[in-house]
Amino acid sequence: MSGVGDVVSGLFGSNAEIGVTRGLAEFHAGRPVCVRGGSETIVALPVEGLNARRLADFSALCAPAMPRLVVTARRARALGMEALTAMSLPLSPRANAETVLAFVAGAKTSRRPQANAAGAAAAAAIELAKLSRGVPAVLAADVLPEADWRGHHIVHIEAEAIAQFREQSIRSLRIASKASVALKSGKRATFVVFRNDTGESPAAILIGKPDMTKPVAVRLHSACLTGDVFGSRRCDCGDQLQLSLDRLEEHGGGIVLYLPQEGRGLGLANKMRTYQMQDDGLDTIDANTTLGFDEDERDYGAAARMLQLLDCTSVILMTNNPAKLAGLSKCGIEIAGRMAVEAPINVDNRRYLSAKATRAGHRLNDVLLSTP
Repeated sequence: MSGVGDVVSGLFGSNAEIGVTRGLAEFHAGRPVCVRGGSETIVALPVEGLNARRLADFSALCAPAMPRLVVTARRARALGMEALTAMSLPLSPRANAETVLAFVAGAKTSRRPQANAAGAAAAAAIELAKLSRGVPAVLAADVLPEADWRGHHIVHIEAEAIAQFREQSIRSLRIASKASVALKSGKRATFVVFRNDTGESPAAILIGKPDMTKPVAVRLHSACLTGDVFGSRRCDCGDQLQLSLDRLEEHGGGIVLYLPQEGRGLGLANKMRTYQMQDDGLDTIDANTTLGFDEDERDYGAAARMLQLLDCTSVILMTNNPAKLAGLSKCGIEIAGRMAVEAPINVDNRRYLSAKATRAGHRLNDVLLSTP
């Protein structure tokens, strides 16, 4: 017979998991959390949605400690600093919310401030900001012994728990529901919706009746609101999705995994920020790194787990992106082959496709041949 401890653990998970999921909810709501890593304990506030009132209240909460701004190594290098890790910058008493937001998300800045390497807790807080799909920067202050936050209900999180959270989220994936849906072509598809512990709902769209005992044609498709829904010509996402569906119907079936990884894992708001940077002259790769992200923030572990739950272990991957092949293979999915998915080139997406081909290694022969 299970003890009370087993029941509680089954209902709630570990204290570490609880801390991160509640911390994500706090960051989504714009509230501060405490993060402990190594010998460092900080209180961290997401920069996403910062305004004058929240900045003033956070400064008062931290007093007499002085808040500082923590940015990723990528963002620090974009600002002209030498950085191999997240960097901590002193916050000027004259700083306001607008200057902070411009500093962490603007394409250009004339400031070259003094900075120090951030500790483990501050770096973990930035990872929490990434998980929340916010700007990858936080305001942080050391927690002093005399701090009295009774009544504030501040969530406490371990830095190590944040580092392990992505893998735990993948393991929590389960099939939630499924149904048959008639597509625009007149053919029917089975939509299988998954859920994880944070409420994300990736989906598998089964075209026809793929034989899971043989290699299955599979498309990993990152959600793209602008391209998939509104037909944006700025990328090739919507065209690739439709082309993949057409080919799967023609070839007797397969699977599309529709993944909540907007903007190569940045989230929709950050994707729009990188679009603005591209309008100011950066390409799609430099826009991501200038904002403080890696070139591509996607992880294909969730896709592999979804395939395993569908009993699909061998695939013919429909992609131009070698990283998808490597990512699935690393997670135990056999790559039996690859099918190119080259969508039409137009005047609005040529620069974007050229950057993917020449800088990210995407196999886009038509783009490479037409690039000066």
